[in-house]
Amino acid sequence: MKKNIPELYGSLVFNDKIMKSKLPVDVYRALRKTIETGSHLELDVANAVAVAMKEWAVENGATHFTHWFQPMTGITAEKHDSFINPVGNGEIIMDFSGKELVKGEPDASSFPSGGLRATFEARGYTAWDPTSPAFIKDDTLCIPTAFCSYSGEALDTKTPLLRSMEAVSREALRVLRLFGNEDVTRVFSTVGPEQEYFLVDKKLFDARDDLKFCGRTLFGAPAPKGQEMDDHYFGALRPRVSAFMKELDEELWKLGIPAKTKHNEVAPAQHELATVYTTTNVAVDNNQLTMELMKRVAERHDLVCLLHEKPFEGINGSGKHNNWSLATDTGKNLLDPDRDPAKNLQFLLFLFATIKAVDVYGDLLRVSVATAGNDHRLGGNEAPPAIVSMFIGDDLAAVLDIVENDLESKASEKVTMTAGARVLPHFVKDSTDRNRTSPFAFTGNKFEFRMPGSSHSVAEPNIVLNTAVAEVLGQFADRLEGLSGKELETEIHTLLKEVIREHRRIIFNGNGYTDEWVEEAHRRGLFDLPSCAEAFPQLIAEKNVSLFTKHGVYTKEELYARHEIKEENYIKTINIEARTMLSMVNKHVLPSILSYMKELADTAAKTKALLPDVPLTAQEELLKHITELYSEIYKKTEALLSSVSDADKIESDAEKVIFSHNVLLNEMTELRKSIDETEPLIPDSFLSYPTYDKLLFSV
Repeated sequence: MKKNIPELYGSLVFNDKIMKSKLPVDVYRALRKTIETGSHLELDVANAVAVAMKEWAVENGATHFTHWFQPMTGITAEKHDSFINPVGNGEIIMDFSGKELVKGEPDASSFPSGGLRATFEARGYTAWDPTSPAFIKDDTLCIPTAFCSYSGEALDTKTPLLRSMEAVSREALRVLRLFGNEDVTRVFSTVGPEQEYFLVDKKLFDARDDLKFCGRTLFGAPAPKGQEMDDHYFGALRPRVSAFMKELDEELWKLGIPAKTKHNEVAPAQHELATVYTTTNVAVDNNQLTMELMKRVAERHDLVCLLHEKPFEGINGSGKHNNWSLATDTGKNLLDPDRDPAKNLQFLLFLFATIKAVDVYGDLLRVSVATAGNDHRLGGNEAPPAIVSMFIGDDLAAVLDIVENDLESKASEKVTMTAGARVLPHFVKDSTDRNRTSPFAFTGNKFEFRMPGSSHSVAEPNIVLNTAVAEVLGQFADRLEGLSGKELETEIHTLLKEVIREHRRIIFNGNGYTDEWVEEAHRRGLFDLPSCAEAFPQLIAEKNVSLFTKHGVYTKEELYARHEIKEENYIKTINIEARTMLSMVNKHVLPSILSYMKELADTAAKTKALLPDVPLTAQEELLKHITELYSEIYKKTEALLSSVSDADKIESDAEKVIFSHNVLLNEMTELRKSIDETEPLIPDSFLSYPTYDKLLFSV
């Protein structure tokens, strides 16, 4: 029977429609006020909401509730409690109070804290976030919450994200008031993430320890065919993939996640899912759920969803494009240029604020996406380079020229495209092209930040964006408040000229992959942080600590804790990869090569006995070549083992990050080269692990 999608959508979400039908009018209004304005929610209102929420959840099969939160692990966490409450005589009632809704107490010492919590300091709190709707998953009512320590420090990604959203709203309202926008009471940052991923057969996945432990292949010779024919991109979905995508859509729709677009991506076995944009807080929650459901639904189809940024060498990696904008509670997109952007001073202030923010805090944007996995992805195969720059397209570049040089502006004419055949329809051309090599590109009425990696939360990039733009908007407001009329207009023009002259260096509409651009970026003085080792220290640079503490997004202690966690995660990731590689080489690679060498030697000996006068030059040369490669792999394995031991002796995390990057990764790369050279010489029957041709083309 065909599903009724409108009825399916949001059926497992305690959304506005459900709240309106379940809550008393005064309670509903109080809750809506909290959601819309961020005002405090009283306990009596929370009690009424809890009763309605429990009744609705039980009606939909829920038996437990959990405070669903996002610690600094990159994934979500939950502790389940049942609704049952014994009342004597062996009977129970299903109960859920406002206190249980508003506050939970998970252990805070077992999650990453960067030194904010000692092991013996266990107490932590989860606090209900009413701006993100509760939902039912696995017969459990999931309540989105913030997570903090006993002493109040944020131990999650949601808390600073909410703080950053308040900061950008506060400063944006100051700018809007300059133009007489008194009806706007709140400004929201909005996001629509595009999620890329790979699908591989579960049996093949289970046969490779590197995929299981690291999420990526640590070695593997290229398949005879990769992505060079461009035939996978937007290609017809294979039945197994189509079935997975169909079920994923339905699971997401039940949770009110607006999954919109699905298609094959460029690399074989790679795909993408995009959602409709919504407020940043909800978008981040939705994306965390999306990644979880991708993995779970894949297993039902005997597949594994790989979210690592670079699971396979030599083909595209996976990113998570972060489409960011600002919108008012009256429905106005503040980055919509309208027909004549050069005369739209309000739009120009928000555009120029973003330009300045990206230039001044480009290092923070880079840090916000800096992970061991993303280091492998950035800089090639359609991923943007590690140098942060902005693409704005020809039309907006012309607007910048008009502003800077006081040129005459005129409304842009809509250009009609014709494809040359009379039967084909005419259509309106977009105002900007796309630039796949740009880290931060204007795409009509929003900016697409293309640097985030596929496996991690987009909370951190949006925390940086919101806070950096809030800072610049605040600077603008400080300068312009108190002015009006012609005086205000003149000062805005002066301000815009100064901004573009000081920060135009961040704008680059060309090819970000060329060596010439790297040289040009250095001449411009742009941040070039090619790896985590260079990026991490920028998080605690003085100007960045000042930014976050000024706007109350992070305390200094919270920021230093996150710096420590980033270093620890990087070190642990490289260590796990190195140890996995050593294990696989010793258990799989070397034994496989040795078995084939023995086969070659035995065959050569038998052939020589049968045909003593026939020269065996080819066989002997092959055996000699493989023997040399075997020796090469063995020596490089011993060198890597020694370096892993050396890394363990380094006490400073900062030094260990540098050692992991400069030594361990380089030695792993060199070892991989020898393995990848050997692998094509060994018949599949001698290899105990699946090769790229099977992994990439079996689904």
